[in-house]
Amino acid sequence: MPDFNDIYERMRIATGCRTQMELADVLEIRQSSISDAKRRDSVPGDWYMKLFDRFGLNPDWLKQGVGPLYLRANGQYGAFDASAGLSEQAAAFGEPRTKGQLVSVLDMRCDYSDRKARPTLTSQRSVCLPMSCLGEKTVVLEMAGENMRPVIMAGALLGVDTGDASVVSGKLYALFAPHEGLIVRRIFLDEAQSGYLLRSEAPEFPETHLQPDVLARRLFGRIVWIFQELA
Repeated sequence: MPDFNDIYERMRIATGCRTQMELADVLEIRQSSISDAKRRDSVPGDWYMKLFDRFGLNPDWLKQGVGPLYLRANGQYGAFDASAGLSEQAAAFGEPRTKGQLVSVLDMRCDYSDRKARPTLTSQRSVCLPMSCLGEKTVVLEMAGENMRPVIMAGALLGVDTGDASVVSGKLYALFAPHEGLIVRRIFLDEAQSGYLLRSEAPEFPETHLQPDVLARRLFGRIVWIFQELA
């Protein structure tokens, strides 16, 4: 059975609602009705119909995250993507690369020490992302700090392959740092090939050096994609 929280998040994202009260207004119900549905772990069927009537939203996408987001746009019926302007072949939406999935966005800030076990990262919120971006060991972070600007801005979403422990000079990596939590750096093999240089993009942040054993202990994964608004 589909999870209520997943369905609720898809409804909230698709309608642009930020709170239960806003979604209740869209559905023309009392806010307490959402709390009751959550307690029963069941979404009333008329919610799907109201969202289809008002926005053309696809009930299958709301329930399962499968298929096109819209079944109707600009008075026309068909399979429409989120831009509500381009019609697609219906068969294509059965492919995994076309599906969306709700994932947790993890906070990079945590209490890390080389002498302790790695801390558990906390979830800040959920977002719906294409499944084609989500590998078996992909973790989604929200960029904290300004040291990687203008390549990565604060608040950007970062896809990190935590299964990639091999270091390739010049690539971007997330790694733990004492007193900071997770940080992002571009990593290079040093000139003597005996250690690694960690560089920020913003020039005011200093370059640091790590020995291979320390880097191996702190490395979290390689950054494989970035989602952010363009300036």
